[in-house]
Amino acid sequence: MKKSLFLILALSSFQFGCNKTGETQTESTEINSDNTESEQTLPIVDNSQTSLDWAGTYFATLPCGHCEGIETWVTLKSGGFYEYKTNYLGLNDAREELFTGKFSWDAAGGNVAFMGLFGDYPGKFKVGENQIWYLDADGKKIEGELADRYILKKK
Repeated sequence: MKKSLFLILALSSFQFGCNKTGETQTESTEINSDNTESEQTLPIVDNSQTSLDWAGTYFATLPCGHCEGIETWVTLKSGGFYEYKTNYLGLNDAREELFTGKFSWDAAGGNVAFMGLFGDYPGKFKVGENQIWYLDADGKKIEGELADRYILKKK
């Protein structure tokens, strides 16, 4: 009788002790303000924000309807800050602009949006391996013949 009870306990311990690996991970236990313990479950997700070395400076000369092109430098900093510098080529008066501020990631961790820009700049970029894509005002990749000219390469 003791052997069968031990066998039942061992099998049930084994069954409950095995967890399915996969989609969530449990963070450390926290004490709430009402002195109760709670555990936070976070999704395990590979995305641009968590998996890439995205901090750095990116450059491209973007197409321009009224000039020869727009030299564009985007610097993403690991603290959530950006620098966005443009230089309009071929104009008699130099039109260099510099914007700085904070950026935020979208919920999927693939796109960034700049806060503090003004004018007609969407300030949205899709982040990839050593490159970022300038996105339109709706947050979509530019398509068509000039699509490759909207990719900024990491320097």
